[in-house]
Amino acid sequence: MEADHQQPRFGWQRLAHEFEEYAIVAAYLYVCFGAILLYKGSVLEDHGIAVPYYGVGLAKALILGKFMLIGQAFHLGERYRKRPLIVAVLFQSAIFLVMLAALTYGEEILVGAMRGRTVAQSIADIANGKWQEIAATCFLLWLILLPYFGVRQIGRALGDGVLRRMLFGRR
Repeated sequence: MEADHQQPRFGWQRLAHEFEEYAIVAAYLYVCFGAILLYKGSVLEDHGIAVPYYGVGLAKALILGKFMLIGQAFHLGERYRKRPLIVAVLFQSAIFLVMLAALTYGEEILVGAMRGRTVAQSIADIANGKWQEIAATCFLLWLILLPYFGVRQIGRALGDGVLRRMLFGRR
């Protein structure tokens, strides 16, 4: 999750680096979404409702992971990176939350259009139109983004590859 270490500029090394970053983000999101789905499934099962599919969590993790990398490539939310870490983390996670929510709505509208639905019908289908569920989902996503950007900002503050060596290297 530490993106500031030396990044290769061209060729297979850059492709491998980008894929590694994508795999880390997608895996992190899938673990988080999987935990939420596991909890949601256990609650629903107690009420005799079918358990959600974990493949949906994987698909969402892969899609949102790619969106996150695109946002990082455009340096979204880095305006406050020289401010105290907490400000940078809160701001960047909020910016990415807005971006991911907008892209998720866009995705739902596009899928709805492919199925012959209007924009209004597609938006109404999101969380069955319940604002409480939409708000709770956004809040959970923000809670998932906070540690991700916290680790990234700490890694950036420590310097080139230091956090990665601290976490994964020999002590």
